[in-house]
Amino acid sequence: MTGLKCRVVRLEWMCGLGIALLLPLATAAAAHAQDGAAVPTQTSLSVDVRGLAGASQTTANVTVIGADGQPAGGVVNFDDGNRQLAEAVLNAAGEAAATLTLPAGTHVLRAVYMGDAAHQASASDATEVQTQASGTSPGFQLSLAAVSPPDFPMTLTPGTSGSATVTVTPVNNAALTAPMFVTLSCSGLPTLASCSFTPEDVEIQQTTPTSCAAGAAASACPPTSLLVISTEAEGGGGPHAPADRKGTPTGIALLLPGVLGLGGLAWGARRRRWLQRIALVALVGMVTTLGMTACNPYYYYYNHGPTPVPATPAGTYTVTVTAQSNNGVTAISNSTTMVLTVQ
Repeated sequence: MTGLKCRVVRLEWMCGLGIALLLPLATAAAAHAQDGAAVPTQTSLSVDVRGLAGASQTTANVTVIGADGQPAGGVVNFDDGNRQLAEAVLNAAGEAAATLTLPAGTHVLRAVYMGDAAHQASASDATEVQTQASGTSPGFQLSLAAVSPPDFPMTLTPGTSGSATVTVTPVNNAALTAPMFVTLSCSGLPTLASCSFTPEDVEIQQTTPTSCAAGAAASACPPTSLLVISTEAEGGGGPHAPADRKGTPTGIALLLPGVLGLGGLAWGARRRRWLQRIALVALVGMVTTLGMTACNPYYYYYNHGPTPVPATPAGTYTVTVTAQSNNGVTAISNSTTMVLTVQ
């Protein structure tokens, strides 16, 4: 019985010790989980509309604040119904702005906050905006839609590419006297990244394109272009990369005086035939060494390879997509923005 009691006491003591050791760990884990929970957010949107020729320009301002009263960070989208007109990165105050060119009509604008590791996603109340054409001049509006990856913001790793559809919606195209050609371009990309458009130039016609349904407005089937953004992975240079010439100036500085000295010695020893022959042999040997060692850039290239190409730097970038048209008299330019994240 005494031995049994000892075992029971020992078991109770071990259980108590285990609880004492695990309880702080469980408490810390629970506290960490609570601290790491995403904070709910509130997104608010305000708009300011002013008239332009044939359209209205709207400045949209958004603010995202967490339930803890602190500004949120991350990306916000500006939508007109089911179309994304622009995308922007929140600043340190949780604010962002976008300039939107809207054709005449009714627009339902909304700001959608995408959330991040510390904040939950949220959206502003829909704001209805009535815009009227202040003229009959033709123009266009830009909007973006993600293709690959299927969602914005576009997130890429170095060496990969992403794509989006750029839609150019005609405004007052009936006022055109000839087709309007719109050229697309982008800016704001990080180093070692590039963009391309297919096609680079889109055409807006005076009448509704034949590809549209009969009786439909031109804005019902606007021209589009595929935007592709490509990044660079870290790796070697191409097969014709310039050879690394490290060590070449030093080698020449050391060998050139010797070559000149041997040449002068050979020239001055023309009366001593045996000395002339020795000098010439040494000169040939030194030139051969120069061509077969690291002083030769091809030697360094074939033994050490080309200089590695760095990868596209990680970060978050605001890419501006610009559309321009010029008929020789009037230039029209509209732009929109999207966010690119390189991990």
